[in-house]
Amino acid sequence: QVHMVESGGGLVQAGGSLRLSCAASGLTFSTYAMGWFRQAPGKERELVARISVGSRIIDYADSVKGRFTISRDNPKNTVYLQMSSLKPEDTAVYYCAAKRGEIRTTNGIEYWGKGTLVTVSS
Repeated sequence: QVHMVESGGGLVQAGGSLRLSCAASGLTFSTYAMGWFRQAPGKERELVARISVGSRIIDYADSVKGRFTISRDNPKNTVYLQMSSLKPEDTAVYYCAAKRGEIRTTNGIEYWGKGTLVTVSS
């Protein structure tokens, strides 16, 4: 059974930083592309950052470029999202996602974490 557990969310002031982690088990982690999505109240779930199997392809939503960094540690079955210069509009539930193949949207995502809440106060 696959489990993906996010951690690291919380309340932070604008301009602050947080590091999210997603620990996966029950899957061959190194064969899955990983992504971080977020969903704010009343909005659709959106892709924030994605990283390919071997970390050769890394991409970010325009809204977070230069502020967020995605990385993965395959031996530890973990993907990270380092978030800096946080803004109130970054407030959302953040989900990690796994897919064998390229991640572009929520389509085809095979496994989701349950999410971790990030709240950025102004």
